[in-house]
Amino acid sequence: QVHLVESGGGLVQPGGSLRLSCAASGSIFRVNAMGWYRQASGRERELVATITSVGRTNYADSVKGRFTISGDNGENTVYLQMNSLKPEDTAVYYCWLEREVARNMFHFWGQGAQVTVSS
Repeated sequence: QVHLVESGGGLVQPGGSLRLSCAASGSIFRVNAMGWYRQASGRERELVATITSVGRTNYADSVKGRFTISGDNGENTVYLQMNSLKPEDTAVYYCWLEREVARNMFHFWGQGAQVTVSS
């Protein structure tokens, strides 16, 4: 089993910054990628950013140039630096991990961290 624990959410004014962290523990091996998804009230969960085990990153168009994902393989931690935050970034942000076992992909989720952008 894999456990993901997010931290760093909160309330911030438009234009401000926040940094989310996600620490993974448990059966951490053959990890393909980690990343962040978000779900706003009344909307479906959507991809924010991912990073592979070799450092390749992918971003949603809506956050490109404002958000930066990074990882620390030694600490099994992934970060999301969010700058120039907008009210539409308000959502619950979920940490995500993909692991391969016997050619099967398994996905794990954290409990979520609330990010609210409001004046």
